[in-house]
Amino acid sequence: MTYHVGISDDRFIRGNIPMTKAEIRILVLARAKINPGDTVIDIGAGTGSLSVEAALQSGYGEVYAIEREPEGIELIRQNAAQFAAAVRPIAGAAPQALQGLPQADVILIGGSGGKLDAILTEARQLLKPGGRLVVTAVTVETLQRALAFLDSCPEFSVETICAQVTRLRKVASSHMMQALNPIYIIAAEAE
Repeated sequence: MTYHVGISDDRFIRGNIPMTKAEIRILVLARAKINPGDTVIDIGAGTGSLSVEAALQSGYGEVYAIEREPEGIELIRQNAAQFAAAVRPIAGAAPQALQGLPQADVILIGGSGGKLDAILTEARQLLKPGGRLVVTAVTVETLQRALAFLDSCPEFSVETICAQVTRLRKVASSHMMQALNPIYIIAAEAE
């Protein structure tokens, strides 16, 4: 199967679990700089859309998808199988669910359940030298907390963007622009 980054959203099984949209996945993956063989941890994996694309990029690497919602774990399994992506779903809430995982080249944080500082502390310990950490945030409070934490870590160089995606949708015989929620993407690279 040929893989092209930014798999169409409609190809994923969704359920009632939030999913990172294709345009945002593309930006996150660009910041994550996943190489073949990389070990990736996706925290708050939701439907597994980002985990699947990370696994397709890492090839023979390992991808762990941490998700606390049972429906999400099932969706991760289904989506990984659908794309023949080697994703290992881990049921549980971070940071506890990170116990026993190997050192990672890339850690993605898309959901924190209000435990962002504890998750970032654990992620910092799990990240290999030269590793990349990418946090997505939909609220300014999460953005502020992530930046405050990462700015206190001298080993990280941090870059942040805010992405706003608007899609064209057909409405009867006309076309209308429909905005998706803006999202902050905080990328930190360990030196």
